[in-house]
Amino acid sequence: MPLQDFIFYFKLGWEHIISLDALDHQLFILALVAIYSYVNLKQVLILVTAFTIGHSLTLLLSVLDIIRFDSKWIEFLIPCTIVITAISNFFRKNFSLKSIKINYFLALGFGLIHGMGFANSIRIMLAKDQNIGWGLFGFNVGLEAGQVFMVMIILLITFFIFNYTRIKRLSWVLFISAAVFSLALKMALERIPFN
Repeated sequence: MPLQDFIFYFKLGWEHIISLDALDHQLFILALVAIYSYVNLKQVLILVTAFTIGHSLTLLLSVLDIIRFDSKWIEFLIPCTIVITAISNFFRKNFSLKSIKINYFLALGFGLIHGMGFANSIRIMLAKDQNIGWGLFGFNVGLEAGQVFMVMIILLITFFIFNYTRIKRLSWVLFISAAVFSLALKMALERIPFN
């Protein structure tokens, strides 16, 4: 049944972002969104959609067995994408939409790498199903819904911080980026694939 497949894979996509095991994806979204404020909701939604597109593309190519990568390298590269995104935040002097356009390319490009991270697991599941299209569609919709949910929480927090505290936007961005950088660097060092 296509609807049952859709619901199953929607939940899988949602949990891929929301679950406690999804810290790497959550840190990436936090690093991407840290430089935005609640008034940039439209731009942030476009940003996470760019990530979903990149993620979906490599997931599709992997499920169709067009590309394959060693999972050790992908697990190492994922925190590296977070480190790079956090570092790029340190160089932000202003937060005009023109100056942060590079984030769209980071989201799309790094989404390609993040998509490969889950590809091995979902390839096996989808290969057994007759409705690969519904499965991929459901997974990607769930992924996007999970990201939008996370973005809304982050932007709600920034709304309160920027309106009800004296914390400046630059201080917030540096604090969040430093925290994300530290956690992602630790992950990357733990996953170095040279064994």
